[in-house]
Amino acid sequence: MAISGTGNLHRALSGYRCSRSAMVWSLVGLLLMLQLYSLASRRNVVRGDIQLHVSLHPLVRELEQVEEENIQVPPPKKKKSPHAAKRRRKRSANLIDEFLNENSLIRHVFFPDMKSAVDPVKGVENGSHHYYPGKIWLDTEGNPIQAHGGGMLYDERSNTYYWYGEYKDGPTYRAHKRGAARVDVIGVGCYSSKDLWTWKNQGIVLAAEQTNETHDLHKSNVLERPKVVFNEKTGKYVMWMHIDDANYTKASVGIAISDYPTGPFEYLRSQRPHGFDSRDMTIFKDDDGVVYLIYSSQDNSELHIGPLTGDYLDVQPDMRRILIGQHREAPALFKYQGTYYMITSGCTGWAPNEALAHAAESIMGPWETMGNPCIGGNKMFRLATFFAQSTFVVPLPGIPGSYIFMADRWNPAELRNSRYVWLPLIVGGPPDRPLEYNFGFPPWPRVSIYWHKKWRLPSSWKVSK
Repeated sequence: MAISGTGNLHRALSGYRCSRSAMVWSLVGLLLMLQLYSLASRRNVVRGDIQLHVSLHPLVRELEQVEEENIQVPPPKKKKSPHAAKRRRKRSANLIDEFLNENSLIRHVFFPDMKSAVDPVKGVENGSHHYYPGKIWLDTEGNPIQAHGGGMLYDERSNTYYWYGEYKDGPTYRAHKRGAARVDVIGVGCYSSKDLWTWKNQGIVLAAEQTNETHDLHKSNVLERPKVVFNEKTGKYVMWMHIDDANYTKASVGIAISDYPTGPFEYLRSQRPHGFDSRDMTIFKDDDGVVYLIYSSQDNSELHIGPLTGDYLDVQPDMRRILIGQHREAPALFKYQGTYYMITSGCTGWAPNEALAHAAESIMGPWETMGNPCIGGNKMFRLATFFAQSTFVVPLPGIPGSYIFMADRWNPAELRNSRYVWLPLIVGGPPDRPLEYNFGFPPWPRVSIYWHKKWRLPSSWKVSK
């Protein structure tokens, strides 16, 4: 009897455990069904594997039109060697391989020649004002614009936009066999515009040091991603930039100041912010006038963010580590309706990779990853951020939730021939995917960067005065 009673007890306990397990899995299934229903209900328009959001704002609709690309990878050259058939077949080439191959048969797709250059003088005569991402972009003197890794300053005192960037009009070489492609430091170029399309060359506003090899700006070193803000309290224009040596071991930020947006800028010093290594970086000026430094650190494994001092010449002690372990670089920040957004790139050298959008209620975090914002082109275009890397996001006053996404299409074979990819970035509509490192959908609208071979700002948009 005892054995029989024990058996009944075991069966009862087993039945209880099975029942409890069934209840747990039922709840999990219910939660998954709710998530799937939420995902389905949030989608507006679907084309293939692309989710689209159609804006109700008339000025934005044209910018949200999606363009597709159908670029075919050319077949590999046939090998005449009799041993070729015996060799193990390598993986088939993709568009990124073709992009990086300077002898590719479709290189002209990524780097169109001078015949198709965008000439603002002729464009003004024709009334076009169209952007052509990836094509050579000329200034008002007919020379290719040299402002790579750049940033934008809107100067309210002159109602003028100033575009600062790396002036790379020199030969590309490698400092040593395993070194990255580079151009000797020439300086920071500056261009001015009233319409964000016609750019006048204002010259080199921070020049390289030619003789003093111990100087941060010596031509053998690295100067990247210059960004400029205006300090209303001091009346100074302040430039922050990435300063490094040829081996990228200095990993610092540099600071320079000027009385005018067109320089000349006086170089002050370099430093490791908060005592950490700093490589790709940017600065962001908030509505209250506080400026924040955001930089890749810990060998690019995470980002750091913190406010600058009131004169914008140093960092304050307060700092937060964000996107830890995610290996992101090339940060570009903007703000919309009280929410902070950021576009970042992966860390793959000169090779393009997938952009990610992030958002936060406080600029100091926590930051959530929202996914790839790229729409249009084709799958590889989206996974490669249209073969470009983020550098800055320009607000467009008067068009709610609309910005220009500024990116660089790097050409490591000839860096001075790198191109600019400017595209419309729209914040609006419900998100179409859950957060990457959380369970559930974000409370913010989605961020979308739309691919266009040719596009223009709405004709009604004007620089505010």
